Amino acid sequence: MNFKQLSVIALSLTLCVQGQAFAKKKKATKPEGFKFTKVVDVPTTEVRNQESTGTCWAFAGTSFIEAELIRLGAGNIDLSEMFTVRHAYSQKALRYFRLHGKGNFSEGGQAHDVLNVVKEFGFIPESAYSGNEYQSDFHIHREMVKSTKAMLDQIVKNPNKKITPVWQSSVNGVFNTYMGAAPEKFESNGQTISPVEYMNKAGFNPEDYIELTSYSHHPYYKEFNLEIPDNWSHDLYYNLPIDELMEVMDNALMNGYSVCWDGDVSEKGFSHRNGVAILPTADTKDMSQSDFERWEAMSSKEKQASLYTFDKPKTELKVDQALRQVTFNNYKTTDDHLMHLTGIVKDQKGTRYYKTKNSWSKTSNKMGGYLNMSEAYVRLKTVAIMVHKDAIPAALKTKLGL
Repeated sequence: MNFKQLSVIALSLTLCVQGQAFAKKKKATKPEGFKFTKVVDVPTTEVRNQESTGTCWAFAGTSFIEAELIRLGAGNIDLSEMFTVRHAYSQKALRYFRLHGKGNFSEGGQAHDVLNVVKEFGFIPESAYSGNEYQSDFHIHREMVKSTKAMLDQIVKNPNKKITPVWQSSVNGVFNTYMGAAPEKFESNGQTISPVEYMNKAGFNPEDYIELTSYSHHPYYKEFNLEIPDNWSHDLYYNLPIDELMEVMDNALMNGYSVCWDGDVSEKGFSHRNGVAILPTADTKDMSQSDFERWEAMSSKEKQASLYTFDKPKTELKVDQALRQVTFNNYKTTDDHLMHLTGIVKDQKGTRYYKTKNSWSKTSNKMGGYLNMSEAYVRLKTVAIMVHKDAIPAALKTKLGL
């Protein structure tokens, strides 16, 4: 082999390597991603952080009230979540005692817990009550809640054979040590005012709001005690078929009302980091023959991984009332988390999503603490919602007797 032949071979090898590199580079295309366009946005306050507490219910419910105050013309007000939490803990401790320790005493709660406190005690600005007396840079309630539960568990055992009249003061003393006593008066614009007076001046009426759910084990258009652990107060929810519950959410958001949302965030399709919640499913009917063959050759684990890449919109599960009931009955839909729905968007394929304000801080993802939950996800994973009565379509209000 002469030098000329060697040069030709070397050049061919170089071009081959370059061609392979180009082919690899060409294959590494940028993911399509999710491209959202706004349908409607309801004005609300900025995202806040529940930090190391299980008080999502207070943050979602307070955010909901703040949005209502904006809608009512009271302005953008930063309300104290911990003022509500402090009162709710006392109410929860009393209920736990009344039930001889057989109820739920934990950090969790429901949207109505906020309203129940507001009805009795009103609300105050964040500047008037931080609820943090334990020299921490962030809210953390584990030690406080575990120690008060231990106290309550001993109290209900009645070791003195006679319940003392000071047990409640003792438990509230622990709450006050950690959080501070909730103020009965505070300064607002140079005046001393009570939280109830402050609420009334803002024009907020807690009687204007109701909770709704959608499960077939109770009659529709009636109220029932929703059987979830964090409904410790045994409040009642109006029951609607899922199509009508979705109609309420859509009607609310399209008419300037936001929605306080309670549901399941334990699914693989819920990705706060990626800013989406979806229920992906394989649509083998639309696959090419080669794609179908690759799909069929995958293991179950590989199929799951390919569905939850969050690289682009996916075909999603069809959700009906029967599927909702099955997943509620078998605990695959559980009462995990409360958030605040503040708008509707669409992706590049026209799928609707609900713009959702979370309480995991503004820096928790690239969407400033928000995420978009797909219509399919919301249809299946909504446990309950809270809305203003006027956000409900007139025909449904009639069915509910409102």
